[in-house]
Amino acid sequence: MDPGDAAILESSLRIVYRLFESVLPPLPAALQSRMNVIDHVRDMAAAGLHSNVRLLSSLLLTMSNNNINMMLANLYKKAGQERPSVTSYKEVLRQCPLALDAILGLLSLSVKGAEVASMTMNVIQTVPNLDWLSVWIKAYAFVHTGDNSRAINTICSLEKKSLLRDNVDLLGSLADLYFRAGDNKNSVLKFEQAQMLDPYLIKGMDVYGYLLAREGRLEDVESLGCRLFNISDQHAEPWVVSGCHSFYSKRYSRALYLGAKAIQLNSNSVQALLLKGAALRNMGRVQEAIIHFREAIRLAPCRLDCYEGLIECYLASNSIREAMVMANNVYKTLGANAQTLTLLATVCLEDPVTQEKAKTLLDKALTQRPDYIKAVVKKAELLSREQKYEDGIALLRNALANQSDCVLHRILGDFLVAVNEYQEAMDQYSIALSLDPNDQKSLEGMQKMEKEESPTDATQEEDVDDMEGSGEEGDLEGSDSEAAQWADQEQWFGMQ
Repeated sequence: MDPGDAAILESSLRIVYRLFESVLPPLPAALQSRMNVIDHVRDMAAAGLHSNVRLLSSLLLTMSNNNINMMLANLYKKAGQERPSVTSYKEVLRQCPLALDAILGLLSLSVKGAEVASMTMNVIQTVPNLDWLSVWIKAYAFVHTGDNSRAINTICSLEKKSLLRDNVDLLGSLADLYFRAGDNKNSVLKFEQAQMLDPYLIKGMDVYGYLLAREGRLEDVESLGCRLFNISDQHAEPWVVSGCHSFYSKRYSRALYLGAKAIQLNSNSVQALLLKGAALRNMGRVQEAIIHFREAIRLAPCRLDCYEGLIECYLASNSIREAMVMANNVYKTLGANAQTLTLLATVCLEDPVTQEKAKTLLDKALTQRPDYIKAVVKKAELLSREQKYEDGIALLRNALANQSDCVLHRILGDFLVAVNEYQEAMDQYSIALSLDPNDQKSLEGMQKMEKEESPTDATQEEDVDDMEGSGEEGDLEGSDSEAAQWADQEQWFGMQ
């Protein structure tokens, strides 16, 4: 957050008592402790905040100490002041052990799950049907430490309990976790389930819209954006969804505007920052994009896609050293999983010296998750460089056995062209375009094949011409023609 914004934010409470001390009635004895709140916030004043001040002044007389402590905790957290925020959250939890927002606030500030759970132990033991709370705390402790797989397993166990079955908040959290773990298929399914249970759901719909856009379902994205705008245009999510539609329609200027509008409504919207950063990067404004990706990392240090965006910017500006340092830091911070291994391998592929290291990393990633699409794509890229097309075809067929993805079908089509399997290559391009009609590379591959003559027909015509000459000369000419045909095919494939 900008220091000026942080000062304004903090001053919205600091100014309350100083400006309205003379007009407010005396506080009752039971409310004298609220003077301590004001003591913390009466040092600074900010211009243009009088409406906020009046609102807070009226609320001051009606709010309980818990409300004020919760408000303070959120303000401190937003201003980046972690210690006083933790203190305020703990005070809320001490007086109200079932304040779930306070529990989430503490976990988001890196307070240990065991410590938070200990503050709720008494109420769990005395109130019936609260056995789920300790598991809930454990699940969100995993969420905030970036342990996605254990968080998913724990929340799935919670979902099976009758009290929490079809809970929209849990489904939204589960969808977000699947997204972070790179399991986009299950993420979309959970978002759809949550949306069916709550048609007015807005939280998380920005991620859902992004996933739909990546799959090429732009009509669904447009429909989702219109529905969210009908619910409210004062949230960042509708603007992000519309921005994703524009971005994947290659209208980057409009995506940039929509991302900026979303940030204006919610400066902590990670998805809005990623959208704006990606639009800036594709418009060639890499340094501005880097600023947005760094801010996204600050807000969501456990989200790999934030680091991926920043590393893509470094690679786009040929800053391979910076990209390698960042990828290594992510690998050490988030652990050796399929996603971090693939991210590090992606950077290694950019340097001829580290090609073997990239191969080792990708093999490890695919051992952990054979269906991880990004790892499969990068391994196929490596095999293409080595011209090991048969190995690449086997890899892609195996990956497509249990899932269907536009990029995988298109790359398989490219590999099949390289080994003269033209008809099946055409089929793969057709499947890719059915999944994403806007995939330009699949369209180009199909058009390239349609323009060329069938290799069988071409060979037959050459054989007829060769028969008119001597047999020996005909054999030599046939060999030259075949070699030229292979050279053309290899040159075309290398351009993909």
